[in-house]
Amino acid sequence: MPAADLPLLIDAARIAGRVATSFTGPAAARWDKPGDAGPVTEADLAVNDVLASTLRLARPDYGWLSEETEDDAKRLSADTLFIIDPIDGTRSFVEGARTWAISIAVAHQGQITAAAIYLPRRDKLYAAGKGLGATLNNTPLTATHADMEPGSTVLAARPNFNDKHWRNGAPPVDRHYRPSLAYRLSLVGEGRFDGMITLRPSWEWDIAAGALIVSEAGGMITDRTGAPLRFNNSHPALNGVVAAGPRLHSALVNELGPERAA
Repeated sequence: MPAADLPLLIDAARIAGRVATSFTGPAAARWDKPGDAGPVTEADLAVNDVLASTLRLARPDYGWLSEETEDDAKRLSADTLFIIDPIDGTRSFVEGARTWAISIAVAHQGQITAAAIYLPRRDKLYAAGKGLGATLNNTPLTATHADMEPGSTVLAARPNFNDKHWRNGAPPVDRHYRPSLAYRLSLVGEGRFDGMITLRPSWEWDIAAGALIVSEAGGMITDRTGAPLRFNNSHPALNGVVAAGPRLHSALVNELGPERAA
């Protein structure tokens, strides 16, 4: 199944990229979602529409979970479904930056089996199939083998390094940041950064595709407690995420203290 779905996701990501870049970020109509859920633009909705028409036509029996589609409990009875973030990093898109991504994944019985993450403004297309490895523009990826040390690079928002979250204070690593969670995970799979953490509850659509890219590149990814990730939950959120090569992942999870809000 991953071998059959992956070309579909790659083609859909490129189509969606053309739609997204037809909008000018700062000029695209924008409004805020209810409940302080962040911004959305007309580009997000246009990309969602083209992905829905492309993917659901090709796989009408798959369920559907997308940030920009009203959730439908029918997806819970689907063995296989698409998990979509039409534009991950909408604020970055609005600012006219290049670090936003289109994130597309297929989950089968709770596990991600195929994934594509595309950054149109950087022409970077990450892809992975379960058991098939991970690639960037068709070049194979390998996560790093770094340990917990001052030179290790970890992608995370600043609040995650508040001492209160760690047993012995914030770890001695070099912190970096990118606005898109999907891109952060892809960069870990690429080996450009050693790890990534987010301690807040994380929507499945932000994580799904990147999770497979990390694992197929030889990295490890779990929730903040070290528990395996499972997708297509009734409330589609995960208990934070820790992603890194095996040694750094183990060190980060071991150093995290009792769960608190980030």
